[in-house]
Amino acid sequence: MFGKLSRREVLARASTGFGLTSLAALMADRSYGAVTDAARFPAKVKNVIFCFMPGGVSHIDTFDPKPKLAELDGKPFDGFYQVGAKQETNRKWVKSPWSFAQHGKSGLWVSELFPHVAECVDDITVIRSMVSGFPLHPRANLLMHTGRTLGGYPSLGSWVNYALGSENMNLPGYVLLHGGAVPPGGLENFSNGFLPAPYQATSMQAEGNPVVNIQPGDKDPAVQRAKLDTILLQDKQFLSSLGSSDAVEGAIQNYEMAYRMQSVVPDVLNLDKETEATKKLYGLDATEKNKRLYGLQCLRARRLVESGVRFVEITCPEVYGGDNGTWDQHSELRKGHEGNAQMTDQGVAALVKDLKSRGMLKDTLVVWATEFGRTPHAPKPDGRDHHETAFTVWMAGGGLKPGIAFGATDETGMKSVENVCEVYDLHATILRLLGLDHKKLTYKFGGRDVSLTDVHGKVVEGVLG
Repeated sequence: MFGKLSRREVLARASTGFGLTSLAALMADRSYGAVTDAARFPAKVKNVIFCFMPGGVSHIDTFDPKPKLAELDGKPFDGFYQVGAKQETNRKWVKSPWSFAQHGKSGLWVSELFPHVAECVDDITVIRSMVSGFPLHPRANLLMHTGRTLGGYPSLGSWVNYALGSENMNLPGYVLLHGGAVPPGGLENFSNGFLPAPYQATSMQAEGNPVVNIQPGDKDPAVQRAKLDTILLQDKQFLSSLGSSDAVEGAIQNYEMAYRMQSVVPDVLNLDKETEATKKLYGLDATEKNKRLYGLQCLRARRLVESGVRFVEITCPEVYGGDNGTWDQHSELRKGHEGNAQMTDQGVAALVKDLKSRGMLKDTLVVWATEFGRTPHAPKPDGRDHHETAFTVWMAGGGLKPGIAFGATDETGMKSVENVCEVYDLHATILRLLGLDHKKLTYKFGGRDVSLTDVHGKVVEGVLG
């Protein structure tokens, strides 16, 4: 083809081709925003911060006031409520022990539990008509995270990571920020399921070293790189003998990601560059340890999305509710809900305020959610039980109608009755805001195209701006 051309002349004529070859490789990397065919809509946001409140936050004590309960308080509840295999009797209506007030220009109602979030109501969108269908913590948690009530399926964060990848090739696309507690349902809540291994959550803890097992054992970078290259060579040789293996391919990619994270993560999580005013905004000066640690994770979430991480989840420290989630107050409702609110209210509100002040809220979706609500009746006045037919979530960020309450429950908060929203609908809406079609974001598994919402889900158009 090149006849008697010298090597110098061949390289000169082919030089642009080398550049295009490199560009093709870069564009195929999900870190550079290679989007799947599921992107069918203009994206309103680029990333998500999911503030999960495990245990079942009481909707009627937080964002869905029910004056009727004050009238019924202490009177017998004559409806049906089943615990285990039998119907429980001798239940009574229980009013909220906290007062509600309207806030902001929008006049949204918020209980006194959340004075800091109340300052942000004109920037949030409340959905009061959520339903779960499952009153058990593990299954309801899995449903909120994976769209299924059994393990083995990818989480919402994994689907987003699979579809959009990270905007930073040196950071994972999906990060879990936690204080050591794992919600009911276990690590399956954050699993990649049948998606390739690199799409699972990367865990970062609040105390101590945020990311374990990525610190180099060798002081000399050249020695570490040589060892890593040897491991990768062995893995690739093993992979070639198998033909194909997600586990081995995932291990190779995870080794490389861990190596790149060594130099990036300390800088991203280093708060030295943050002003004292910002740290105080998040409550990092709090005397209460868990409030301080939760605020720290909220600030880290902002720094992570600022650095290109696509999906960040923050979970609560388990202080009050035990193994079933920190908001699970069958008794000591006042103590538990007040304690949890004091731990999380300032950090979450600071996140919304900080994102807005930096011009990042228009590109970021903040989701505050729990797995189900709590009953407006109970056998004792100082507690509430699981309630799957009504609960509340709220969101803030680009593409939403801010300062509105969408949907409604009946006068006692027993049932969602207006614009009922299932968990699948919430997932479909989150994906739409990211520019993704929940029906077309699929992965071939078990002989069929599987999606996050399966055969369910509709976008909640009423909350979209």
